[in-house]
Formats: sequence, structure tokens, C-alpha cells
Amino acid sequence: MGVSLNGAHEVLAVRVITVGLLNRTIVHPREVFADIIQDRAAAFSVAHNHPSGQLLPSVEDDEITLRLQASADILGLQFLDHLVFSETKYWSYRQNGRMINPVR
Repeated sequence: MGVSLNGAHEVLAVRVITVGLLNRTIVHPREVFADIIQDRAAAFSVAHNHPSGQLLPSVEDDEITLRLQASADILGLQFLDHLVFSETKYWSYRQNGRMINPVR
């Protein structure tokens, strides 16, 4: 899921980016940024679920977060957070000090 936000961090749109398989999904930055750019957003966040209930991000989660951050930097977008959800809890890259850039 991707959330496009304006410069005041007000939600412009919330969209499903991709639907995964039983235990994984493949995400490419072009799919993430297509709608965000079309929305003329200034910032964005992404989120996905872990049906297993395991909240800790996987190596793949870490890799896509770094790729999204690098892409956002090139595009001049602010990447606010990457959230991992289970049925009852969530894990935030930002709250856990794993985002590269501070919130502007």
C-alpha cells in the first residue's frame, strides 16, 4: 500500500501497489512512484502486511526500503515511513530509527 501526501503531510490518496503471493511479493520502485508522481505528492509512506504475525522486517523489506529512499532522494520526495503490519500490531522503520533521512 502507498500513501501520497502533500507538503503539509495531508493525505492525497491511498492505493494498493501490489498484491503478493502466499509468502512474498516483488515490488519495484517504478510501481511505487507511478501514482505518487501522478498525484504531484511531496511525501509518501508505504506499508505492507506480514500475515505470519512476525513484525520484524525481512532482508527484502530492508532492501526495498533502501531502494525507495534512494529513488525518493533523486525525485525530491520525502519518504516518511515504511510500516509492517500484523493482524493486531505494527512495526515502523521511522520509530525504530531505521529511516535514513529525517522528516523535514
